[in-house]
Amino acid sequence: MAKSKTNAAVTSGLSDQSLKFLKTYINTPSPVGFESSGQKLWLEYIKPLVDTTFVDPYGTAVGVINPDATFKVVIEAHADEISWFVNYITPEGLVYLKRNGGVDHVIAPGQRVFIHGKKGPVKAVFGWPAIHTRLHNPDTKDPQPKVENLFLDSGARSKKEVEELGIHVGAVVTYQDGFDELAFDYFIGRAFDNRVGGFMIAEVARLIKENKKQLPFGLYVVNAVQEEIGLRGAEMIARRIKPNVAIITDVTHDTYTPMINKVIEGDVSCGKGPSLAYGPAVHNKLLSLVQDVAQKHEIPVQLRTVSRSTGTDTDSFAYANDGCPSVLISIPLRYMHTTVEMLHKSDIEQTIRLMYETLLTLTPKTNLSYL
Repeated sequence: MAKSKTNAAVTSGLSDQSLKFLKTYINTPSPVGFESSGQKLWLEYIKPLVDTTFVDPYGTAVGVINPDATFKVVIEAHADEISWFVNYITPEGLVYLKRNGGVDHVIAPGQRVFIHGKKGPVKAVFGWPAIHTRLHNPDTKDPQPKVENLFLDSGARSKKEVEELGIHVGAVVTYQDGFDELAFDYFIGRAFDNRVGGFMIAEVARLIKENKKQLPFGLYVVNAVQEEIGLRGAEMIARRIKPNVAIITDVTHDTYTPMINKVIEGDVSCGKGPSLAYGPAVHNKLLSLVQDVAQKHEIPVQLRTVSRSTGTDTDSFAYANDGCPSVLISIPLRYMHTTVEMLHKSDIEQTIRLMYETLLTLTPKTNLSYL
């Protein structure tokens, strides 16, 4: 795909090797509670870039630079994607589901999926009555998708045939749709929320390695599990690492599409740089430092507010242990929790740059005291 002239200089930092990894990583299923496939891929990518790695009991993966340092800085993203659970198999071989994370039932009809059973992935589809049959009786209200009326059809026509495919209650289901590219440097795919974050923190480690930077602290590159069901992976790993500073990256809403109220969601757009959040969990002095770094290096940023909670792993790190100064750097995303999540290539590059330059500015002596 041809690059736009406007973004060619900004996006040139993403190498062909990096983009190849991003595509493979996005296409690798990593459902909540079953993240191991994606985590293995991520660990393989980051191992040459760090001094050591470790994995906690629930699968959060960590790469460490300067593991013996007493002052610890975390850069973090979450690895899990929303999905479904097989909940009930009918005698006729249809499969009913429960949510695993905040999966959007409205987009499900007509989608192709993989059911991850005991014998490997099984292809299936979300069935839905044809429009002809739904509108046959004008007195009948057109049915709307709900969790309780959505079902999967794998081609099996009995419960026995379903089970012969290796499908069982508790098997997870992910959408088939993967990475693709659109015009003007836009990427689409499922699970950019938030595997793009895992990609970006790995790229920060790559820049540190390639530029031979010596950090005056231990850097913990954390790819956490189970964010989508309550920030659980971050909660566990924050207690284990006990960091002094945490920089969290996740996605936020592009508010320039229809049916989104800027008065409520703020003014954020793809292609205009990373978004910095104000909120109680976000440490004001650390946020000011990030803003100064952005200004110094001419990195465009957008501002928003998050009220009581950020809704991201920032909350888990900020309030862990004795408190950890934490900041949230988000990347604008369209169509969150759908199969066509969309973001801009330049925002990826700028977010990586902002995290990287912030790490080069931080030291154990950086004053983050409020009083």
